[in-house]
Amino acid sequence: MSESIPVVTPARFREVRLVLDVVVGWAAEREDVRGVVVVGSWARGAARMDSDVDIVVLTDQVRYSVAGVWTGLLGGEVLRSAEWGPLREVRLRRPSGLVVELGVAPVSWADTDPVDAGTRRVICDGHRVVHDPAGVLARLSSASGS
Repeated sequence: MSESIPVVTPARFREVRLVLDVVVGWAAEREDVRGVVVVGSWARGAARMDSDVDIVVLTDQVRYSVAGVWTGLLGGEVLRSAEWGPLREVRLRRPSGLVVELGVAPVSWADTDPVDAGTRRVICDGHRVVHDPAGVLARLSSASGS
């Protein structure tokens, strides 16, 4: 018996696009945000209905890792806040059930000389640059061989 994979609905695609548009619009208004990249299943075109949206925001401003920044911007409830090395994660669930995982990382997360092994794994697993005013993420993408 084969397991059925939940198909991503048009409404979910629109919601993900809206979330990305909101985050990119917010980032574009801040000189201290150096980049935004979508990683994981949504970046590589393999998302399912139960897939979360993984977004990494590059900034040296720790204040952007406060959960209230993201609930105020995107709505929803905080599921978890955690630190994974230099990356500070805020995971929230929007009213629709869509889970958004925001990783706020220092700009050094994208250093290319050399590329950190953990960063390389994240980038090589699938990524889509959505805001890169200084080319930091383009350099990382090239240096990671992806």
